[in-house]
Parts: sequence; C-alpha cells; structure tokens
Amino acid sequence: MNYDDKNMEIVINWYPGHMKKTKEQIAENLKLVDVVIEIVDARAPISTSNPDIDELVKTLPKVVVLNKEDLSDPILLKSWMDYYKSKNYESVAVNSLTGKGIKDLLGCLNNKSKALYENLARRGRRRRPLRVMVVGIPNVGKSSIINKIIGKKSTQTGDRPGVTKGKQWVKLKGDLELLDTPGVLWPKIEDQDVALKLAFLGSIKDDVIEIEEIAVELIKYISKVKPSVLSERFKIEEDLESVMDIIEAIAKKRGYILPGAEIDFLRLSSTLLHEFRSGKLGKITLESPDDFNKAI
Repeated sequence: MNYDDKNMEIVINWYPGHMKKTKEQIAENLKLVDVVIEIVDARAPISTSNPDIDELVKTLPKVVVLNKEDLSDPILLKSWMDYYKSKNYESVAVNSLTGKGIKDLLGCLNNKSKALYENLARRGRRRRPLRVMVVGIPNVGKSSIINKIIGKKSTQTGDRPGVTKGKQWVKLKGDLELLDTPGVLWPKIEDQDVALKLAFLGSIKDDVIEIEEIAVELIKYISKVKPSVLSERFKIEEDLESVMDIIEAIAKKRGYILPGAEIDFLRLSSTLLHEFRSGKLGKITLESPDDFNKAI
C-alpha cells in the first residue's frame, strides 16, 4: 500500500436500496406514534444523526439517546448534553451493554406518557399505551437499547451495520409500546469528514472502502485531536508526525511484519479499527458542539 499524506483523498458515498425503503417506512408509520427516540453514537452525535429524521418527525417530540457513552470523552459528553438542552431537545446518555442510563430514558418516557394521558382525557378518549418509534443510522445500538428496556432479547442484534430487519412492535409491561426500525442513512453523504467518522465507527460497512484507507485516515485524525493516544497505546517513544512513520512504528511494536520486511497493513488496520471501536484506545470523541453552531 502506498500512501501520500497530501494528495490522497477518499470519497465515500453509500446509499443501499433498502435505505430508501426504510425511509419510506418511517414516514408511513410516524402517524402511529407519539414520541420518537433517535439513537446516536456519543462519540459523534451529529455525524451519526440522520438529517432526514427531523424533517420526517416534524412536530413530534423527540428524545436523543447518546449511546456508547462509556466510549466517549466524559467532558465532551457533558458538553453535548448541554448542547441538546440549549436546543430544547431532551437527551439521555446510555451504555446499552450495561444498561446504564436506561432508567433515565424510561423516566423521560413516563413523563411523555403523563402528557399523553392528560391530552386523551381532555378529548374524552380512552387511555392507551404511549407509542414510541426508535430510529437511528446503522450500528448505533438501537436493538441493544430496546433489549435492555424490555429486559430480554427480542430483536436480532449484531456488531455489523444493517443486522436488524424489518419493522417490529415491542410491547412492554405498563403503558409503553416501541416500534423498532432498521438503520437508515441519508441518500448522499456530501461532507466527507462526516463520512469518515461513520467509517471509523463502523456505521458504513468496512467493505465499502478498503479498511487500510480507513485506518490511515483514523491515524491522521487521532494524531490531530489526541496525539498521545497512539504513543501510549502502542508504546511509541519517538515523536513522529508522518502517518507512514506512525504506521511503521505500530507494525514493529505489534510484530505486524510480513516476509521481505513488508508491513502487514490488513492486520494492522483491522487491529487499529477494532481497538478504536471497542474503546481500547481510550475515550475518544470525534466532534465537539463547538463544531456545529447550526447543526440542529
């Protein structure tokens, strides 16, 4: 693999056919729900938020769930919570693996239920469950969060984008019904910085672009926003600035060298992406509210 730090540019544009169908399903079923929960990745809340959702939701109440909070920078996580509050959105930080934050989310939904009951009573209508639609782009943890809410495994989950299939109503004890939908991306990703963040997080499948290219861009990104991470994780003592120098140092430290002294780029790239996505590189948030003054 040859890489030119200055001249190489990755162009990512991905919109499978089933995404268009899912968007149509969401629009069709919004008339059935009272509240929308949008799941985003706490490490990149705006980049993992579908801009089509607000257009589709319109006046319906929306709760933003920042999942994978355990993998995000705690200072920036608080900044994001304050940011959503300033935009009049309710937000909840959640770890879908441990269930942390789920009680806060249920408390938020219970408050929405009370408002629904009061509205139904004023109109002389019978009391019914609060109907909630759960939306989000692929691989942000929608199914895992639903499973934590209901306390059992009811929807197909996995660590690959697009695992959840079709539309599913999930009835809970009490007065709550959830509508799960597959992950949906927008038709064209024009901002390549956003596209790269989605690739780093695994929201865009690794087979869409070569993982070696994603890994190189991730090294560039981390070197810019949190340079100490790579040196600490891979025990690199030298002060390296070149991407290729960093790659060579990591390869030597991990023994990712092929016969002929060639770097095993595939193994190195797979390891780097896995360690970033699993949090082994540390708590890294890819964007700050200061970057999005007019985001929502």
